[in-house]
Amino acid sequence: MTLKEQLMADFKAAMKAKDEVRKNTINFARAAIKQYEVDNRQELDDEGIIAILSKQVKMRKDALSDFEKAGRTDLVDDYKAEIEILMGYLPEQMDEAEIKEVVQATAEELGVQGGDKKSMGKLMGAVMKKVKGLADGNDVRKVIQEFLSE
Repeated sequence: MTLKEQLMADFKAAMKAKDEVRKNTINFARAAIKQYEVDNRQELDDEGIIAILSKQVKMRKDALSDFEKAGRTDLVDDYKAEIEILMGYLPEQMDEAEIKEVVQATAEELGVQGGDKKSMGKLMGAVMKKVKGLADGNDVRKVIQEFLSE
């Protein structure tokens, strides 16, 4: 079953169960996927759908911090639930130790040494290609900064 089919099946199940948060979250994700397909005139595969779902999670995480600063606990709880639902469709995310391994291996391949802060962009680009969809860019950036400051 493709990811698109899974989203549709889960959408129908959420409608039957009258789970409004799940139904709305999946519906927004499906709309974002459809919008991309219409705009770019191409059918997305699972990898493309994962990229869109990752963007949806990132948007919600960014908004979450704003809501926390504003003291909007009602919206914070809703967004946390939405993030959790969307994360269920994404591949297992890498933890910090796994990201460190990838960063160190990539640095060795590129010949980048710790303490060479000028290589941040070069290293970030190479690592992000390897961990696309498996790790959050902010987590990767943090690990690379720690590596380069050693």
